Amino acid sequence: MTVRRLSENIVNQIAAGEVIERPASVVRELLDNAIDSGANRISIVTAGGGKNLIRVTDNGRGMDESDLQLSIERHCTSKLGDDLTDIRSLGFRGEALPSIGSVSRLTIRSRLAGGDNGWEIQVHGGSVQPVRPAALSEGTVVEVADLFYATPARLKFMKTDRAEANAISDVIKRTVLGHPEIHISVGGEDRQATEYPQVNGEDALLRRCEQVLGREFPPNAMLIDAAREGVELYGYASLPTFNRGNALHQFVYVNGRPVRDKQLSGAIRGAYMDFLSRHRHPVMALFLTLDPKQVDVNVHPAKSEVRFRDAGLVRGLIVGALREAISNSGHRASTEGGDAMLSAFKPGGIAERAVAGRQWQPPAKNQNHDWQQSPNRPVEPAPSTAFPAGFSENSQARFDATTAHSADVREEPQLDPIAESLPLGAARAQLHHNYIVAQTGDGLVIVDQHAAHERLVYERMKQQIADTGVSSQMLLIPEIVEMPEQDVNRLIDHVDELKTLGLGIEAFGPGAVAVRETPAILGEVNCENLLQDLVDELSQWGSSSLVADKIDHVAATMSCHGSVRSGRKLLPLEMDRLLRDMEATPNSGQCNHGRPTYIELKLADIEKLFGRR
Repeated sequence: MTVRRLSENIVNQIAAGEVIERPASVVRELLDNAIDSGANRISIVTAGGGKNLIRVTDNGRGMDESDLQLSIERHCTSKLGDDLTDIRSLGFRGEALPSIGSVSRLTIRSRLAGGDNGWEIQVHGGSVQPVRPAALSEGTVVEVADLFYATPARLKFMKTDRAEANAISDVIKRTVLGHPEIHISVGGEDRQATEYPQVNGEDALLRRCEQVLGREFPPNAMLIDAAREGVELYGYASLPTFNRGNALHQFVYVNGRPVRDKQLSGAIRGAYMDFLSRHRHPVMALFLTLDPKQVDVNVHPAKSEVRFRDAGLVRGLIVGALREAISNSGHRASTEGGDAMLSAFKPGGIAERAVAGRQWQPPAKNQNHDWQQSPNRPVEPAPSTAFPAGFSENSQARFDATTAHSADVREEPQLDPIAESLPLGAARAQLHHNYIVAQTGDGLVIVDQHAAHERLVYERMKQQIADTGVSSQMLLIPEIVEMPEQDVNRLIDHVDELKTLGLGIEAFGPGAVAVRETPAILGEVNCENLLQDLVDELSQWGSSSLVADKIDHVAATMSCHGSVRSGRKLLPLEMDRLLRDMEATPNSGQCNHGRPTYIELKLADIEKLFGRR
């Protein structure tokens, strides 16, 4: 077949295959256009998971007749000059509208701010209709109907309406969270109507996080505010004890653009490595701001990936800021534990549900059961002369005011008032040889002794490694590992960094590396596998934390086995010593696996349980 020029319609459909992957892609592109137009109110309506209808209405600047005609032509945009390295808008390629029009029934109505009237243009399967006047207030309405009707093969790869609607919801949430200054409403036959009101002020982002991530996020969030060499990081991240089973609740923005980038995800995972198990993920909303010339957003057709000029700087900023915030919040624990405990004690809680789940067993036939004659019948107290019968609320109040002893007249243990005023209070008891109950000035604290001591031992080991360095063991016979020359060069560039972690290597000719020392804490090491994994990380990220991660993992395992075991009875002095060590140790609010080490109940919450408030 000879070389021929493809038709404009085929070119647009090919472009649509890259840009418009599914209905959610259409919503993302249209929302980008609405935000770039300066709108502060956006309405989104969908039907059939976006396959039947997508309508986005905004009150932005709008377009006149000539702009509307150009908007549906490829590579026509108002957002980009001649410098592709200076992109300050969400959209910039000029491909979205013509790509959408080539595979659907597209209708655009728009009126320029201050214009006399609005205009309308339609594109059906790539066929452009003439522009005509339309009645419209200022702003733009983009309506996409019968998506992919012009490319039936693509429809076969669409998921169910529910799945596509959920994908659209995810795109909307990312837009909503990234722009708290915009009022966004969502509706349609395939979803429940939802309003995201505009929020302003210093706490606008946190209030928007509450709208998107739920009311439980703000009390479990840490403020992130850091900057380094012109790169700024701002937002909120959850305590390690507040985590989820997937990373869908991580929202990361680069210059206002929502992205899902492997480099950024890896940095977040590295920051929480000491505090979460591999299968748990923190919740967060982070905003990176830097010079547009320092980041390339023209990497992926969906604009969801970016490439940084100095990826190491960005990664270091994220890891350092998150770890510092976690360290500063080391004595905070997730509110979920306390809430779960409160709900367990309330009517309908765990205890009551357990009783309700038991089936009543009637007494055996011909068996007389008189509770009054039962030996287990409680002894009735003699009538009190101090209070009248009925024990009304007034009687209760007088009872509370007396100094009469309870039935158990034992001397109350003397508490150290200084210990009680400390964050974790004074130890009062040990339950089931595993849980320490401490009394604070305004409530009580329950501590998991094994989880708490595990974190203390781990932090102590990490501090020792930081102070004295990682001990290395010399190999009697150096191990020679052969690998391609470019991989050898990558490793040799990081010789000094690896040396500080106890791994001593040197070049052994153009295609081999000699391993002379390995970290003593790792024991027996498969040098070939270790070096190959190091090379893979260096080639992908430009840096590697593999050896450090392995050392931390071994330290975490050793701390788990070397800590106070569940079931060990502790003396009062030992319990108090553990509480004081927790207060002096960073990150003691959670164990090495992300579980809370203690749960706190405020006195006000306890009083609510008993109807005193």
